[in-house]
Amino acid sequence: MKKAAEVSAHRSATVPVAGQGAPTGLGADLSTRDRVTQLLLEQGAATAAQLGSALGLSPAAIRRHLDAMLADGDVLAREQAVRGHRGRGRPAKVFVLTEAARVRCGTHHYDNMATAALRWIARNGGSQAVETFAAEQVSALEARCRAAMEDAGDDPLARAEALAGALTAEGYAASASVIASGGQLCQHHCPVAHVAAEFPQLCEAETEVISRLVGTHVQRLATIAHGDGVCTTHIPTQPGRAQSGNTVTTVRTDR
Repeated sequence: MKKAAEVSAHRSATVPVAGQGAPTGLGADLSTRDRVTQLLLEQGAATAAQLGSALGLSPAAIRRHLDAMLADGDVLAREQAVRGHRGRGRPAKVFVLTEAARVRCGTHHYDNMATAALRWIARNGGSQAVETFAAEQVSALEARCRAAMEDAGDDPLARAEALAGALTAEGYAASASVIASGGQLCQHHCPVAHVAAEFPQLCEAETEVISRLVGTHVQRLATIAHGDGVCTTHIPTQPGRAQSGNTVTTVRTDR
């Protein structure tokens, strides 16, 4: 939780509370929601009144932020458990973070564990063991994508478009487009980016899967793991059909 605490301290230092020259507009809304998120992360659950009191916000103001966070899927509202005698009226609702919101403000604990595991594999089995592990990890993804592409035909660009849809369903936020030199597959999210930054074998195994699924030689131009904004794979216009082993070329664009 150290990183989350550091983020909280930074936000507290840059985002004044109401009544102390608090900023206005969209930036202020986002900052306030960050603070709501941090409070819920620390406390587990809280009512709107408790959150408003902690942040110095009126009931109407905190309700506006909570409504927006509910709409965005960042929080859930539950009835507050009441022990003993219950007074008149409905019990106050308590708000908790959704799992997706927790992941976004996490400290990459699972990434750290995965990285440590791969370091152990590399020390005890060498680079080949890491490559084998990476290939096995993407095999299930390949099978699911292949099933989703059954009706895509044989044209590489048509298959790339079908693959983009399959990858999007897997959480990669992918898209495919036609460019002058062929086709381009873009993945706007990478679930293993932090780990792949140290172990590029994960990117290479994924690229080989793309090559097999599209049915042709491809070129990986950029990866999120290496600091690019998007993972970009180029599909040449008239490539040679992928042979056994599926030749994959990785070309860095930031060098």
